[in-house]
Amino acid sequence: MNLKVGTPDMNEEPVINNQEQLKSIFITESFKSKSEALKQSVIYVFCPEECASNIGEIIDDYTFDIIINDYSITDFTKKVVCHYQSAHLSKQQRKFLVNATECGAWVEPLVSYLDDRLKYTEVRLLHSSYFLHQKAFSILSNKRTQVAKRCVDIVSAILLLIVTIPFSIFAALLIKLESPGPILFKQKRTGQYNKQFEVYKFRSMRNDAEKNGAQWASKNDARVTKVGKFIRKTRIDEIPQLINVIQGTMSIVGPRPEREVFIKDLEKEIPYYRFRHAVKPGVTGLAQVSYPYGASVEDAIWKHKYDIHYIKHHSALLDIKILLMTVRTVIFGMGR
Repeated sequence: MNLKVGTPDMNEEPVINNQEQLKSIFITESFKSKSEALKQSVIYVFCPEECASNIGEIIDDYTFDIIINDYSITDFTKKVVCHYQSAHLSKQQRKFLVNATECGAWVEPLVSYLDDRLKYTEVRLLHSSYFLHQKAFSILSNKRTQVAKRCVDIVSAILLLIVTIPFSIFAALLIKLESPGPILFKQKRTGQYNKQFEVYKFRSMRNDAEKNGAQWASKNDARVTKVGKFIRKTRIDEIPQLINVIQGTMSIVGPRPEREVFIKDLEKEIPYYRFRHAVKPGVTGLAQVSYPYGASVEDAIWKHKYDIHYIKHHSALLDIKILLMTVRTVIFGMGR
């Protein structure tokens, strides 16, 4: 990714001084579709000067180039124009963007464009106003969507519990035979609206796994039993969470529930981490099928990007897609 930052003085000498300069901005051909705009090798970003370096650091690993604050552009033909914190731009800078829009240029907020292109939300670019437009989050504002999701959750959970009875019996026998301790594991997690609840799972670790206190699970965690490795990899350990779904503390699809002790640390490092609690946690989620297993703050940041993207773009179709991807994950042994 290459980054180029323009350095025009927009306060002393406005970009647009008269009607003749307004007419100098033009566009000869528009994008035929949004997918074409999402494939451009260069995008133009306009933001307050103090935000330029921050954007440069965040998008350093992208596969496309970004040119920041180049107000000398007159030909907007097939150019993607994005703005960031436009409320903090000068009147003339905003007029420049408005005029580009009037001419038919592709203009949209940077976060929205990256959302569509990357399929996750760049959380380090978010600010409070992003979350205050609740109507933009259909899963939060549309009562019909919430009722429909709840109905699907109940029906799906009951059916899945019935279908997976053989797997549950098999897992329960193996757990009991391998190591002492309960078959089911109960643990407090933080759910919707930051309310704590008890999540159910088949026990996959030794009974004394947390004798030294709470700790992150690692990829090759020595506390995990042999049976535990198998049921984790196949996601059989998650089956009891269908009880949580019927109880109403969880959904089939949503951000995975985390422990409060870890959340307190994560919210210090990850912007708006608790916003994931605006919805019910899920048995599976976009982060789980899009990002490999991880147990670090950096991994949590990446998963949060997918969780926020899910909340913003939730739809029944997205839920179905995530469920199909979950099945693929289980079949090909891509679980934890």
